[in-house]
Amino acid sequence: MVVALIATLLGAPQSVVRSLLEGGGGVTETESGRTPSAAENEAADFVKVVLGSTEDVWTAVLPASDRSYVPPKLVLFTDAVQSACGINAAAVGPFYCPLDARVYLDLSFFAELARRFGAPGDFAQAYVVAHEVGHHVQNLLGISERVHAQRERLPPAAGNRLSVAMELQADCLAGVWAFHADRSGPMLEPGDAEEGLTAAAAIGDDTLQKAARGRVVPESFTHGSSAERVRWLKTGLSSGRVADCDTFAAGPL
Repeated sequence: MVVALIATLLGAPQSVVRSLLEGGGGVTETESGRTPSAAENEAADFVKVVLGSTEDVWTAVLPASDRSYVPPKLVLFTDAVQSACGINAAAVGPFYCPLDARVYLDLSFFAELARRFGAPGDFAQAYVVAHEVGHHVQNLLGISERVHAQRERLPPAAGNRLSVAMELQADCLAGVWAFHADRSGPMLEPGDAEEGLTAAAAIGDDTLQKAARGRVVPESFTHGSSAERVRWLKTGLSSGRVADCDTFAAGPL
């Protein structure tokens, strides 16, 4: 329940679910092929507010890293979507494509987050958006390009470890956003941080693998264990410092 910010800023429902939101709130509508549900309209409005908050925070914070912030575009879709990174079905979940600097979110994922992963609440949903925006920050800082180049020269196990470090850093950057958004708001209410931590734990690789296969294969992790995801989200939430999110130099994650 994030909150006074969400309560005061949510406006009229959007007319389409699949829409392209420019950073700062500009909207370019595209055809959805069907009438969106009330829940999808509400989710679209919520995501727009969170995106605006991430823009405010990173515009202020990122210059400390000697980079100016250029907001990503956010694509809200249903079923499947074409990006510069290829065609992705909703089953892959939210993702960021560095080739077109867009965050892609299937709005049904929020319902799944509560139903399948047991992580309900507005802040859990906001964490998902902020995590993907964290990947955009990595792209602006040149981290994404460096990691991609390194992975091409590494064996699969070592490449997976780099992917894990990348994802955990995005978790930490989501925490950095929440830290600063709360101080400019305040935004967080009692229990909100716990919602985000619950979501982080619910989508850890070990938790997902155990549920799907009945066993855990650490060498195949791509996003990090539940404990690791919670740790790095907490790190960002606690300090609000981008410098504290260097998962690549952290040794044990």
